[in-house]
Amino acid sequence: MHAGNPELPGSTPLADGTNFAIYSGVAERVELCFYDGERNQTQTWFLPECDHGVWHGFVPGCGVGQRYGYRVHGPWDPERGLRCNPAKLLIDPYARELDGEFVWEDAVFDFVAGDLGQNYSICTADSAASVPLSVVARSNPVAAQSRPRIPWNETVVYECNLRGYTMRHPDVSATDRGRFSGMRNKEVLAYIKALGITSIELMPIQAFIDEHHLAQQGLRNYWGYNTIAFLAPMPRYGTTGELCDMVHAIHDTGLEVILDVAYNHTAEGGFHGPTVSFRGIDNLAYYRTPNDNPAGYINDTGCGNTMNVDHPRVRELILDSLGHFAENIGVDGFRFDLASILGRHDHGFSTGHPLLNEISNDKRLASTKLIAEPWDPGPGGYQLGNFPQGWAEWNDQYRDTVRQFWRGDDSISGTLAQRMHGSADLFEGSCRPPFASVNFITSHDGFTLQDTVSYEQRHNEANGEDNRDGHRHNYSCNYGAEGGSDDPDLNSLRRRQRLNMLATVLLSQGTPMLLAGDEFGNSQQGNNNAYAQDNETGWLDWSGLQDDPGFVDQVRELIWLRRESPLLRIGDYIHGSLKSGNNDIEISWINRDGEHKHDDEWTYSRAFTLQIECSNNHEHVSVIAIAINGHHGPSTLYLPALEGAGSWRIAFTSCDELIDEIAGDSLELSGQSVTLLLSH
Repeated sequence: MHAGNPELPGSTPLADGTNFAIYSGVAERVELCFYDGERNQTQTWFLPECDHGVWHGFVPGCGVGQRYGYRVHGPWDPERGLRCNPAKLLIDPYARELDGEFVWEDAVFDFVAGDLGQNYSICTADSAASVPLSVVARSNPVAAQSRPRIPWNETVVYECNLRGYTMRHPDVSATDRGRFSGMRNKEVLAYIKALGITSIELMPIQAFIDEHHLAQQGLRNYWGYNTIAFLAPMPRYGTTGELCDMVHAIHDTGLEVILDVAYNHTAEGGFHGPTVSFRGIDNLAYYRTPNDNPAGYINDTGCGNTMNVDHPRVRELILDSLGHFAENIGVDGFRFDLASILGRHDHGFSTGHPLLNEISNDKRLASTKLIAEPWDPGPGGYQLGNFPQGWAEWNDQYRDTVRQFWRGDDSISGTLAQRMHGSADLFEGSCRPPFASVNFITSHDGFTLQDTVSYEQRHNEANGEDNRDGHRHNYSCNYGAEGGSDDPDLNSLRRRQRLNMLATVLLSQGTPMLLAGDEFGNSQQGNNNAYAQDNETGWLDWSGLQDDPGFVDQVRELIWLRRESPLLRIGDYIHGSLKSGNNDIEISWINRDGEHKHDDEWTYSRAFTLQIECSNNHEHVSVIAIAINGHHGPSTLYLPALEGAGSWRIAFTSCDELIDEIAGDSLELSGQSVTLLLSH
């Protein structure tokens, strides 16, 4: 080994060997250890050079596939937050691939078992047999022209867990289920494409480990929000090459890939967690610690630790991880878990945080979609509407409002109108368009849509936390019976309510997101926190497709109507009227009498029509009307007259009885229904 290049972080295979570089501002020496395929240590070196905290070296003859790990020699002083322990083999933060599974054993802790934090006794047991090995891997940029590049105003997001999506799929082979290879299955992608989806949002696929309390119960982390290596794929899902093949197959179908990424914390947890990578490399650089207690951890994530995004090397790692997935894997966008952490200083969240600015301006990410989950559990962590221009955000206020309206809550109609309008109250002030609002009814976190209309209480006993975990406020309704039912009238009502909520999200201004399986009634039997259910509770039950194929057809029809109706996806907020090119667009809220809705009516009337009209030189181009009846009983809505010879036609309705035509200027709607009308 001789001196390497400190500007090539991680392991970089070159023509005649491999460059290794790792940052540690506290290390006294950094040891590089090589392993063979049987996990036998074969060679070790101390990296010969250190420049500004970056230790580096070059190993001639080392190539792709070499397994390795690091041991960091330095100060052991946990009371001061210094936890270097060379007995712990550490994962390279820049590893592009891992080999092996993490095993919970005493050796993975840097404290002596039974003495965790009592006397700060160092554990000298070697952890090499219990942690994944880093692997030297090659990366090749993906051709930009091979990507779909779906505009925001055409985007329909489909959130899914690739493992749960494929584990019970009838067309996926047993060997491909739960893996990248299963998600690239032609039948799987053909179904998603035919549904009308444009962008698949995959839950975390970066390498993660199962929490200790889950392993003790024989459970596994199903969701993946417990990352340990930010550039490497999860080994149980497949290799980097298989990940690339999956992304290419999805692109060939004309679909985008959005990755759900968790840079807010790591799997090392809090003070008593394992030492697997960052903690043993440079604990104080990677994690936030209290100023008056560097031995502890700031826990704004609720997961034990919080990444220190004020540190330039941590920001660099996150940016390089995003750049790797965008350039070398071909990913089209990112959804950031607990994204307000990425804008946190010691004193709180800042829209202008350097990391948010760097993500927004990184050339490698210039064409990618950026979606924030705009909250975290820490003080001041709820930041909906406060992310920079160019970002979209999960809108939980949209979710809660739609659920409350359709279950029958009072005085919610006016708020529903705001949400259907694109939530201008949240996003217009920062000069962002309606597409900044990612509108959803359900996500991985909470009830499925079927469970939203079937359960009023969470049923998370299988998680082993005495049913204390998961959301308490679900704004759900079981309509008289908790759980599944054989009552045809009850099931008919639940079906219509599911359709009403999906129709609302797909007919609203903004970016719609659907949870995979909602289109055919997938249920988790009332578990609203299935993070530990890597089993049939969490996996999609595809039999729902056969139980009610007509429901899937109606969802597909709604997505098609959205795509074919530009007035459902306008790029600017309309307040009365909007000039768009040569067109004039007007928006009106109409009451049941066919007149403009009065302010006081929003407090008591649950029936209204949203009309959007586009004209050119005062000639009608197109008009749409979305008729909402939130009352339990039928309601007659009088429709505004169309000038000229135009007339209304019904494009979609969730009414139980199919409406074939409009009687004069009125429309009879059954209770709790949505109807879309288009001008001839």
